[in-house]
Amino acid sequence: MSEKTLQNKRPIAVLMLLTTAVLWSLAGILIKYIDWNPLAIVGARSIIASLVIYPVFIHKKKLKLTKPMVMGAIAYCVTLVTFVSANKLTTAANSILLQYTAPIYVAVFSYWLLKEKIFAIDWITIALIIAGMALFFLDDLTTGNMLGNVLAIISGMAFAFMAIFLRKQKDASPIQTIFIGNILTGIVGLPFMFSSFPNTNGLVALLFLGVVQLAIPYILFALAIKHVSALESLLIPIIEPILNPIWVFIFLKESPGKWAFIGGAVVLVSILTRGYVIYLKSTKNKRMHTV
Repeated sequence: MSEKTLQNKRPIAVLMLLTTAVLWSLAGILIKYIDWNPLAIVGARSIIASLVIYPVFIHKKKLKLTKPMVMGAIAYCVTLVTFVSANKLTTAANSILLQYTAPIYVAVFSYWLLKEKIFAIDWITIALIIAGMALFFLDDLTTGNMLGNVLAIISGMAFAFMAIFLRKQKDASPIQTIFIGNILTGIVGLPFMFSSFPNTNGLVALLFLGVVQLAIPYILFALAIKHVSALESLLIPIIEPILNPIWVFIFLKESPGKWAFIGGAVVLVSILTRGYVIYLKSTKNKRMHTV
């Protein structure tokens, strides 16, 4: 694919990632409606998502396993399972903040595994985002619950490697990796599904989780990652945790504190500034090529 074609598709990819973040952010408010084991929810949600993905992207297509596909699917499964487990053992704030250290791991390993350069603006953005996230969750951060914190760190590492291995399939079909990852996650969650069963409202919320909060955004993520770097695929959707309290405020009338507003502003301004710098750089390169 030519550089010009990639540049033309990049804005669409960015829009896909922003939509992905919005849909991912619905998880917290939806899970509150489901009275069920968290790992059962994760497994059932993934099974539903795989049933959505299969007829559109997998049916009648040859599923040829490759090393990046298998590693990406395992990383996907580990990301979901460890994040939910971390939420049970530590605060939601710790879980989210530690999971979203993922861009650091991508920045460290991108050049080695993908030959994608990381620039000074990327490191500055990562530092500002982590600082903003820390401010955002300032009131809820703790140093206890070590096992939960460790699982959240593992979730962040797995999230990073999922993005890297999906990016390695930019010329193949990353969606197949997401499908296999959902199957693996469904198998992990299966043993936890039989002790009880959600009520009707819970089933509706579970269906919405599987289709709208998981299948659709990960389809968009897999399509978008063909046209952005692995680092961008995590930096752009990082607005997800910022959106969570907005839904809580709308549906549960819980207002975030002043530090949440300040931290959220730092994160958003950092992402927008980086995007503007990248845009100026690409515009300058276009002009140089046309001269």
